[in-house]
Amino acid sequence: MTAADAENDILVVGAGIIGICVATQLAEAGRSVLVVDRSGVCEETSSGNAAALAFTDVLPFAQKNLLRHVPGWLADPLGPLAIPPAYLPKLLPWLYRFWRAGMPGNYESALKAEVALMRHAEATWMELIDRAGTRSMLREDGSLELYESEGEFKASLPAWAVRDRFGIPYRHMNPAEFAQMQPGLSRGFTHATFVPGWKTVGDPQHFSKAIWAYAETRGARVVRGTVDRVESDGRGAVARMADGTALKARTLVIAAGAWSHLLARQLGDRIPLEAERGYNTTLPPGAFDVKRQLIFPGHGFVITPLSTGLRVGGAVELGGLTRPPNFARSKAMLEKARRFLPGLKTEGGREWMGYRPSLPDSLPVIGRSSRANIYYAFGHGHGGLTQGAATGSLIRDLVLGRQPAIDVAPFSPARF
Repeated sequence: MTAADAENDILVVGAGIIGICVATQLAEAGRSVLVVDRSGVCEETSSGNAAALAFTDVLPFAQKNLLRHVPGWLADPLGPLAIPPAYLPKLLPWLYRFWRAGMPGNYESALKAEVALMRHAEATWMELIDRAGTRSMLREDGSLELYESEGEFKASLPAWAVRDRFGIPYRHMNPAEFAQMQPGLSRGFTHATFVPGWKTVGDPQHFSKAIWAYAETRGARVVRGTVDRVESDGRGAVARMADGTALKARTLVIAAGAWSHLLARQLGDRIPLEAERGYNTTLPPGAFDVKRQLIFPGHGFVITPLSTGLRVGGAVELGGLTRPPNFARSKAMLEKARRFLPGLKTEGGREWMGYRPSLPDSLPVIGRSSRANIYYAFGHGHGGLTQGAATGSLIRDLVLGRQPAIDVAPFSPARF
């Protein structure tokens, strides 16, 4: 009997990092879990992220400092933020919600929810990493945030003061100190901040597939296929596939990243999700001896040393799901990286574009849909890898009728 013929216990739509973390923790709890994905396990957005477990990155994007930079960024078509003019009318409702999320009361609520989720994320990831035997893939050497002027550094100080409120350690550095921490930097940097709690993984796709391999030892299964439609009759759920087959389940979890809101809409839930198109170039091993993740906040990108090479990427293009990639953005970041790291070997790189599923208040959707037997786990923006284990544990507890470890109300799908 195939998965399409039988009624499954739990069906997870989406095998990115969020979907496999949900599946892993439900399988550990003894539930029978089937995951369906059109490409396979972590073959799309989860394969090309910046590899960060950014537990200290607690500030919502809808903050005053970021909004102040938006007009200047938009003036540069290859800068940290781009919106194709033809897409702007469709994006305006999302931008309005984003602006409102930055209002003091809304921002403070989102900040507290983000801090709680990040603390839970670190605890759950460290535990899951040990259970899955993937500790050797973890790098715990912090990050270095670099500034090109006294003004840029001073503009960052309010954000560091917010971290002070929550006991997040960091250390500001002078040029002599950060040059020792990362030899070979351009002399154009005047200040830096070291964050010891920042972590990365050796390669996000390899790491995610290792977590999935552990999930399989607990009985989780995966099938390839495209879900065109989801339905619920109150007793169970059905995922109707593009090839005409149907996967039935008692409980359904939608964790399909930037496509999730399209499925949620079929159930009557309108979630204002936008796709942040992120770009990167992964250079071959030996391109430069980068000691830890380097962050360039004024330019909106990072450089990450991987076990498989050197990844230069980031930036945001709010352009939806159907526009062709604009790899000029990857090339622009790579050119900046060459200036920031004189001697960087930029030949032989592999360009990539992925879709970050982003909500205007910077918080994911984690919770029950308007249908009792369907749950949502999507909208993590830049934090999918970071928040994967936490999301898996929260969905597991909700499905099993347990009290979640943190308050899930701020992540409710009904908040919109």
